[in-house]
Amino acid sequence: MTLEMQIKKLQEEMLPMIPADVLTLLLSKTQELVNSGISEKAFKKGDKIPKIILPNALNKTINVNELLNDGPLVISFYRGGWCPYCNLELKELQDKLSEIKSNGGTLIAITPELPDNSLATSEKHKLEFEVLSDVGNKTAKEFGLVFNLAEELRPIYKQFNFDITKYNGDETWSLPIPATYIVNKEGVITESFVNADYTKRMEPADIIEALKNLQ
Repeated sequence: MTLEMQIKKLQEEMLPMIPADVLTLLLSKTQELVNSGISEKAFKKGDKIPKIILPNALNKTINVNELLNDGPLVISFYRGGWCPYCNLELKELQDKLSEIKSNGGTLIAITPELPDNSLATSEKHKLEFEVLSDVGNKTAKEFGLVFNLAEELRPIYKQFNFDITKYNGDETWSLPIPATYIVNKEGVITESFVNADYTKRMEPADIIEALKNLQ
């Protein structure tokens, strides 16, 4: 089953449980973000990634750029372990990790969550790739991915137990739009998937195909 099919199944189960007025607000705010043009302004194919040094889930500092010495990188920005769409994506990436590796890729995920929270996500899904904490969204901002969650949505997120301020350790309610980048050994992005609609994600099969094209 593709990731898109899994997301559709999740929506069929989850969306009928959300009150109609809340769902309408969620959809309208997502569309506003799409219309803002944030996706078009973000890093894309042909751009060079900046210097990225972040702590992993165990608080060990990782120099992402040094990983390029071993080959291409797959960088996945996700909102947090509280997000059901992100959880589906992370699980699918883990399932396809051996194929990503066999095609020369090193996979890392980047989230604004504090290391303790990203550790909980890593353990929950038995993730065997690095999950890095971009506290304050500093790296995501360099990629042009960051927005502030609409104030009207904040109490709704709290009702869903999605307390972003607690997970991220700040009061900004800032999040990255989900994005996936394939980066060659020179640090140049060769493929990108950026979509302000958080229900849309890059298929792992497309990641693997992009890595094959680099060989």
